[in-house]
Amino acid sequence: MDGRHRFRQTLAWAALTPLLLACSPQSSAPPSASAGQVKVAAGAQMSFYAASRAAEQVSFGATPALVAELSQKGLAAWIDAQFALPASTAVAPSWVRYFDGNNEVASNRAGNVPVDQFWRRTMTAPDQLRQRVAWALFQYIPVAQGQPNGQLQYYNMLINNAFGTYGQLLREVTVQPMMGWYLNNETNRPPSPECLGCTPNENYARELMQLFSIGVVQLNSDGSVIRDASGKPKESYTQKDVEALARALTGWRNPWDTDPNGKMADFDQRMTPEPQAFFHDSTAKVVMGMPLAAGMSPDTELDAVIALLMQHPNVAPFVSLRLIQHLVTSNPTPAYLSRISAVFRNNGKGVAGDLRAVVKAILLDPEARAGDVPGQQNRQFGKFREPVQWLSALMRGLSCSAPLYSTNGLTQWVVSPPGQSPNAPASVFSFYQATDRVPGSNLLAPEQKIVGTMEMNNRFANLNWHLLDSNNPASASNRSNSGCDLATPARLMQNDSGAFLDWVSQRWFRGAMPPTLRSKMAVLMQAESWASAEEGALTMIQFALASPYFGAIR
Repeated sequence: MDGRHRFRQTLAWAALTPLLLACSPQSSAPPSASAGQVKVAAGAQMSFYAASRAAEQVSFGATPALVAELSQKGLAAWIDAQFALPASTAVAPSWVRYFDGNNEVASNRAGNVPVDQFWRRTMTAPDQLRQRVAWALFQYIPVAQGQPNGQLQYYNMLINNAFGTYGQLLREVTVQPMMGWYLNNETNRPPSPECLGCTPNENYARELMQLFSIGVVQLNSDGSVIRDASGKPKESYTQKDVEALARALTGWRNPWDTDPNGKMADFDQRMTPEPQAFFHDSTAKVVMGMPLAAGMSPDTELDAVIALLMQHPNVAPFVSLRLIQHLVTSNPTPAYLSRISAVFRNNGKGVAGDLRAVVKAILLDPEARAGDVPGQQNRQFGKFREPVQWLSALMRGLSCSAPLYSTNGLTQWVVSPPGQSPNAPASVFSFYQATDRVPGSNLLAPEQKIVGTMEMNNRFANLNWHLLDSNNPASASNRSNSGCDLATPARLMQNDSGAFLDWVSQRWFRGAMPPTLRSKMAVLMQAESWASAEEGALTMIQFALASPYFGAIR
């Protein structure tokens, strides 16, 4: 980054300081839209403001077409239409399935594909709600980087099961080869005379309970912790339960494919039971007080395990909290969580874990919709805009159709936010935990954990560098291949600064840009000069979107 960019970044930070203070918890209520912005147009079901706000919860960012569709259909009908759309998944070309791991260029090219496909879906897939739910699921049921085709197929599995039942999802996660490789269930074997040295591997069994279904402490329906007489939280399970569950999950193997470089897992297929019976522990077991009868096959016992987890009182509040947090608000009220937990337990037709019913209930809940009228929601309602959703919202607002790439001359890689590359969570604990809180507070705010100095620097300068800077060897390619519309904001800014600010307000602020932010932008536009109208427009857009007014989805 040259001195010109550093100067502009410093200027932006200086200008932003009053906004940070103005948006603190002690500040006054959020700015209201004018009366015209909350009126419902003739024939429409939602106001422009309400539809724009809903778009932030159901997609990876508002676009004019999405807002218009929500306005006309209304949220409930739009959700039903989304349920009916086919799933947008990735197809791995042969050079991703089979590549020479000793060839750096081939390895990097294949490794880019999962994240490239992720960004293409976030920007252009018509089934935006399915994509948002799959992303929510991935963030607490993740796999780490590994075989590119394994990453693709694992994420495809989440997309395909995002609107099914949670029990079926857990079963598909369990038999997905990438998960079998990642958390070692493919090597989970009981000791036997025929398998000397074999031992149960507890890794997947532990995470299946701790991170994917019930958590470590007992919960009420509203998410509050159940405590004993001394006030100590009651545990959900013990080490003996982990050991018993690991034994119940023995005997699965990854399907194998043969490529020119040797054998590897065929990640397109499900794991299958070993043909030899001694690889599965078929003795009787007890998990969390529930018996698992002797004599079951790996398939039958897996079904029994999933049924056991789905009957646990914790699974409803545990899953409901995470879906609410990722779609609507980080710190839901106990009443909100209780209502969604009830839908999780019974969709009205006696079915537990119906993700369609749960997602629809989350989005249509009165607390979720209270903010459709500006200033009506609780000040503590909403969620920090995590890095992936910040970048996707910016790019969707610019009508981008493809991700950006960076290069060092030899290696190319897809541009993602620092700290949240969508295919590379740090561990099985993902990017953050649902229970992460605001420092010094009891408020849940998990996304805030990964929004630090590097991320804020990225929000001020990243797009200019990748799209417009001649010092960046990938810049020209990004401009021609990304499809981002820089001409419209550049023309507006050059010809009519007021029209430019109106355009930014419509694209990213629901037509209700706060007056403080608008005046700051007007001052900067008068004071600064740029090498081109495009550079000026993109700089001001980044400045607006790095402000606290856009930093939280409320």
